[in-house]
Amino acid sequence: MGLACTWSVALQGVSGHMVEIEADIGGGLPGFHLVGLPDAALHESKDRVRAAVVNSGRVWPNERIVLALSPATLRKTGSAFDVALACAVLGAGDALERAELAGTVLLGELALDGRLRAVPGILPRLLAAREAGMRRAVVPESALPEAALIDGLEVHGAATLGEVLDWMRGECVLRRPGPVSEAVPLEPPDMADVVGQPAARQACEIAAAGGHHLLMVGPPGTGKTMLAQRFVGLLPPLRSDDALALAAVRSVAGRLPATGALSTVPPLVAPHHSSSMAALIGGGSGIARPGAVSLAHRGVLFLDEAPEFRPQLLDSLRTPLEEGEVRLARTEGTVCYPARFQLILAANPCPCAPAHDRDCSCSSVARRRYFGRLSGPLLDRVDLRAQMFPVTALAMAAGNEESTATVRARVQAARAAAAERWAGQPWRTNGEVPGPVLRSRFALPPQAVRPLDARLRTGDLTARGADRALRVAWTLADLVGRERPDRELVEAALDFRDRRAA
Repeated sequence: MGLACTWSVALQGVSGHMVEIEADIGGGLPGFHLVGLPDAALHESKDRVRAAVVNSGRVWPNERIVLALSPATLRKTGSAFDVALACAVLGAGDALERAELAGTVLLGELALDGRLRAVPGILPRLLAAREAGMRRAVVPESALPEAALIDGLEVHGAATLGEVLDWMRGECVLRRPGPVSEAVPLEPPDMADVVGQPAARQACEIAAAGGHHLLMVGPPGTGKTMLAQRFVGLLPPLRSDDALALAAVRSVAGRLPATGALSTVPPLVAPHHSSSMAALIGGGSGIARPGAVSLAHRGVLFLDEAPEFRPQLLDSLRTPLEEGEVRLARTEGTVCYPARFQLILAANPCPCAPAHDRDCSCSSVARRRYFGRLSGPLLDRVDLRAQMFPVTALAMAAGNEESTATVRARVQAARAAAAERWAGQPWRTNGEVPGPVLRSRFALPPQAVRPLDARLRTGDLTARGADRALRVAWTLADLVGRERPDRELVEAALDFRDRRAA
């Protein structure tokens, strides 16, 4: 009898922290004491671990057992520590060679009969273990497809606690992850399905080329939702690091596919207008969980019927739009989730929303109040606004709209031009470039920015709005193949900001 230690990983958001679990078995009345800020789920693991060890055919020490989770000041939550706790107790009781426990991370929840159950966040936990220099890890067998996404770490999968113990004694071989499978992307709907709406189609192309936020306003049935659903097809595939970051968020949220396939398709997340603050931004009791803004990381967050969302929800998007991340503070701790997304808003011009504006029965006050639910500070962060109109019979008969492939080719060419310009910088699109950089290192001639100066003097444009108009102007220049924007493109960028609901 003596002292043994094992390793596991605690999660705070998508950040993993190594936890050393020390087990001491000594004299005194039999008991099981767990220290180190465990939450309720972890505190209840004492009964799960004991039952799993006994039902796996091992002897539970009938002495005083003390388990310490270090660092002691870090809050530990969840049931992912069960396997590490069981192995620490058996190691301290001389049922395992303590040398076998060194450098091994143990993850998984234990059933009463000794089966290993998967837990959320396997991917970020293994990433933290690799960064900490651990040699190998044991995870539930069902989590092997997810674990296959990690390079540089020897990962083994077990179905039961008995298999883990036999493996540590060299009596069996555990399963290893198979090759990483890439998710087969579904072909998105085609832009050619949307009839008419040339201004809105152009706004979508500009938004995709420069990573800008977009607002579409128009009566029902004009194609706002259709354009938003087809917008993702214009975006390039995710880079490997972005795809892994998105997979980590999905793993914590329990949204990662069971196959563990790494998807490179930008996500499209469309929450309902009845969503809560926790569902949109993230939250919940204990450690805050990721919300829709994080699940849309490096993709699109689409808010259909945006004025129907509560104003508090809409205004809560302002910080993620500026910073590309969301920080959630709770009594259990503060977590940070990535939230670099493109925002697409769709709105009717009034509450009654007739097919034609001439049939509107709303007063001017009602129209202003309805659209006024989108606050000025939020709209100031939206780069492009598109007005949509009812489709005419003549437009429906034409049927010669551009396809997604045609528009995507222009978007990719514009993004390539922007990537060459910002080479060596942390920005990938024009929409991410800070305003001071555009106004200093890439300043335009005074003649080109004169429209911006005039609007700033009259108070029709904020300083933030001027910077965003400059970003759009650079994107327009990339789309038409110009080296830099001129006055005409700056005026066009301002025109896209001026389009409002009538």
